[in-house]
Amino acid sequence: MRTRLLLAVSLLSTGLLAGAFSYGAANLVPTFNSVPIDMRLDFHTELMKMNGITMQGAMAVSALSALALAALTRDRGRVLAATAGLLTVTSFLITRFGNVPINGRIKQWAATTPPADHAEILRRWELFNDARTCTAVAAFAVLILVALRHADAGPSTTEPAWRRVAKE
Repeated sequence: MRTRLLLAVSLLSTGLLAGAFSYGAANLVPTFNSVPIDMRLDFHTELMKMNGITMQGAMAVSALSALALAALTRDRGRVLAATAGLLTVTSFLITRFGNVPINGRIKQWAATTPPADHAEILRRWELFNDARTCTAVAAFAVLILVALRHADAGPSTTEPAWRRVAKE
């Protein structure tokens, strides 16, 4: 029961994290790049106020639940769950040491003016964003594998695995 609950929490939180990062990479970043720089800086600054809370929470729940799942499972499931947890921790580290310092600079620019090399700095922010998106999506994909393995490990029956998991 604990394993199923942890798997569900891991899938939900990591899916939300991967989805949020993917949405940002696919929609927000191109929008940032198509508006005037002062509008981008203002919006980016306001967005980071909300993201600081929600994204860190999603990363924490995702990493902790995947690592707890690894502690409770055996064999290949343990390795997969630990890998997902470490990928989420990697997303956090990229965010903390890549994106967050640049976000601080963007906040300063919004109050003053951006430096001459702002385009290069924003490009670096986008590279960090792409990297953390990839690690979050990879963590979600690995947890899907864990869920599929868990469903296939159910009792031998002609009943579909998804129905057996729903009954548990």
